[in-house]
Parts: sequence; structure tokens; C-alpha cells
Amino acid sequence: MNLIIDIGNTKIKASIFLKEELNTTKASEKVDVEFAKELLYEFPTIEKVIISSVREYPDKLINFLKTRIQHVFFFDSKLPIPVENLYESKNTLGYDRLAACIGAYAMYPNQNILVIDAGTAITFDFLNKKGQYIGGCISLGLSMRYKALNHFTKKLPLLSVNEDYPLIGKNTNEAITGGVQNGIVFEIDSYINQLKEKHADLKVILTGGDAPFLYKSISSTSILESNVLAIGLNRILEFNILEGSNN
Repeated sequence: MNLIIDIGNTKIKASIFLKEELNTTKASEKVDVEFAKELLYEFPTIEKVIISSVREYPDKLINFLKTRIQHVFFFDSKLPIPVENLYESKNTLGYDRLAACIGAYAMYPNQNILVIDAGTAITFDFLNKKGQYIGGCISLGLSMRYKALNHFTKKLPLLSVNEDYPLIGKNTNEAITGGVQNGIVFEIDSYINQLKEKHADLKVILTGGDAPFLYKSISSTSILESNVLAIGLNRILEFNILEGSNN
């Protein structure tokens, strides 16, 4: 049984896999030992764990896991992966971006893949049918755009995602909602369309907290997959076990 720990900007997500099959996921706002204890109590047959973090690695959690689990891996630029990474600045690449592409490629092998992760930021990442990670783009997420308008102006209110938004706003709230949400939808559709001009068979995967909203809003054909990052981390874990590498 595998434990996948993904430490994001706002919360920690733990996924339990039986080999390649996802069993369950749990989330917590605290990155602490108690959360890990609860997981190990509920799933005592966990034998392998991989940790990925966009923050500093939590030493107490890591030290605890090392005392309980034989194989503990940390996803960084030194850990072997089952695809070729052609990104120029590998040390500054967000590991969540790369892992999500590996997960998508595990699901759709030998295909050109674009993974769009709509969270705090929106990331666009491309991996070609040869299994080569090329790179991508980073843009402002929905909530960040709303907060920026409120923070950098004196009169605009702080709003949030609204399922009902106009193309042309007839008041300030509608103008903000329509501007933010139409802007992000147009951005994503345009990015997908331009990439499809070069790769007609492009498979588009949407993930992240705002993915359900975007899935309903963009015109481009896409696949909604909330667990693609966990699938990728599990694939990396299994790959390293087979390769005989251990941190």
C-alpha cells in the first residue's frame, strides 16, 4: 500500500493507493504528525510513501514517517522519473507541475498532453507523445485575480467566483465578475487552440480547485481529473521502487 502526500499552498492532501489503484484521499489544513498518525492507524499496511511540497519540507513529519515506513521518497529534481525532463531550470520547476504531467501520461500514454492546474495560480504544462516534459506557463488564478483588483484599487470590492457571469457587465460587480472570469476562460481557450494548431491530437486535462468551474465554462474539449497529481506521484513512487532507488 502506497501513501502519497501532496503539500500544497493551502492544505495537505494524502492519497492511498493499492499499487496503481486509488483507494481513498484525505485532506488537512495542518501539516503535522497527528495527521500522519491517523493515516497509519487507519491504513497499517502502508509500506511506501512519497512526499511532494510547494513549501518547505516539514522535518517533524518526515522524521516520524521514516521511523514507521521503510521506503520514504522526496520528490525533488534529483529523484528519477519515468519521463524525460527538458525544462531548462529544473531546480526551480514546481514539482506538482511535473508530477501532474506524469500522472496524465500514465493515464494517456504516447499522447501529446496539456495539463491545466487551476488553483492559487493557473499552470499550463505540456508533455509530448515521446514522454518528454517540455514546459509551460504560469498565470494568476481566479481568486488571485479578484484579490488583486481589490488590493490595488481604492473602490473595487472583493468578489469571488460566480457561476452566473455576464459578457457585458451592467454594474460594477458584474463588470468585475465578467472581466475576471471571461478573461480567464478566453485565456485558457486561446492557449489550448494555439497549441492544438501544432498538436491536433492534444489531450487536455483539467485539475485543481477551480477546474470544475472551468470545465463547464471553456469551449475546448477537456477531461476533468482531480487526482492526476496523486496518480503522477504514485507512478513516480512505483518507478523508483522498481529502479531500486531509495532516499
